[in-house]
Amino acid sequence: MKVYVRAPYSENNLIDLKNIFDEVIYEPWTLTGERFYENEMIDNLNRVNPDVLITELDRVTNKVLDSYKNLKLIGDCRSNPANIDINACNMHKLPVICTPGRNSIAVAEYIVGMIIMSYRNILPSIEWIKDGEWKEGTTPYYTWMGQEIYNKEVGIVGLGAVGKSLANLLTSFGANISYYDPYVKDIEKYKEKNLEDIFKESDIISIHLPVNSETNNMIDYKLLNYIKEGGILINSSRSQVINNNDLINIIKNKKITVILDVLPKEPPKYSELDFLKNNNVILTPHIGGATFQVTSHQSKILNERIFKWFKGEDLLKIIYNKEII
Repeated sequence: MKVYVRAPYSENNLIDLKNIFDEVIYEPWTLTGERFYENEMIDNLNRVNPDVLITELDRVTNKVLDSYKNLKLIGDCRSNPANIDINACNMHKLPVICTPGRNSIAVAEYIVGMIIMSYRNILPSIEWIKDGEWKEGTTPYYTWMGQEIYNKEVGIVGLGAVGKSLANLLTSFGANISYYDPYVKDIEKYKEKNLEDIFKESDIISIHLPVNSETNNMIDYKLLNYIKEGGILINSSRSQVINNNDLINIIKNKKITVILDVLPKEPPKYSELDFLKNNNVILTPHIGGATFQVTSHQSKILNERIFKWFKGEDLLKIIYNKEII
């Protein structure tokens, strides 16, 4: 069997693939800096003629699968296969395997860093020095006095892989963790709450939700308005889970800090950033999961799942589109 690897892969995990596949073709998208869209995907699948495709960004649509029918498995180096038409895979009886939790450590560490940066006034104090404001007689100790994470109430909305990693890190800081997740029960070390209480009672709220019919615009004005004055709202999951117009109104009218790693449109138009220039909004360009180590994590997770697929083990657990089983 032949595997076509289009995702970045660690060297030792490529070697492991060579132990089970007759041929490994490694052409990650990072070589060109761009994903394959439909026509490029069709051309390259026909050129390589693989049995298994490992991808991360490439578009796999019904047109692709109609044009190339030799695939037996798709491995997607993402927590959620947003680049793949799952309905088309179902029609073609083609299993898809993903890598949940591949960037959970990276995102959790990013969030902790952003909380500390905000609580301790890191950015404005740096600019204060650069602007020459540290003059004789000034008292930066009091000017830039901040908050500790210790004993803060942290509400996590969505206790998946990232949420659990974040909860674990913040527990070590002495924070009190509560969570809302209707699909997770009986986590004894954290307190389960309803969504309204999370927003009313938390000093820090971190959103970790996928986008689906249940979560789209789930965080609305009513919930956002519950956030305490001086509270922190962080969204590093998907922009669509928060009603953007309601978020804009809250930012304009309430003294809270909003940390966003995701936006409704990426990249945004300059004119769309006007409301985000508010001093209590901190923006990053969707880099929460961007660490060099993620390549190793995703390679390891996917290899483990591919090996199980070969053996027919835990298929209900490892196959994303369980409908085909």
